[in-house]
Amino acid sequence: QVQLVESGGGLVQAGGSLRLSCAASGGTAHTYAMGWFRQAPGKEREFVAAVTYGGGTTEYADSVKARFTISRDDLRNAVYLQMNGLKPEDTADYHCAASFRYASFRAGAPDYWGQGTQVIVSA
Repeated sequence: QVQLVESGGGLVQAGGSLRLSCAASGGTAHTYAMGWFRQAPGKEREFVAAVTYGGGTTEYADSVKARFTISRDDLRNAVYLQMNGLKPEDTADYHCAASFRYASFRAGAPDYWGQGTQVIVSA
């Protein structure tokens, strides 16, 4: 069983930056593919970014490409999401996720979820 705890959310003005962190524990968390999803009020949850075990491959939603960067530190069992050039439409609860199967992120079905951290971007 893997536990995921996010941090780093907050209120930021449009154009600003935030760095989200996700601490993973339990089992062999550092061997999982990791990623981020977000859910805005009144909208469905959507894929944001994912990184393979070992960090060799990353993938992003078109809406965040060139603005967001996902990275992981397997010594610290952590994954990060650096968010630059934030827009009001990035406002959402951001959830960390882990999975045995990298392909599960695009399918919206990773094995483990964190509780989420709120990001609010003001215009």
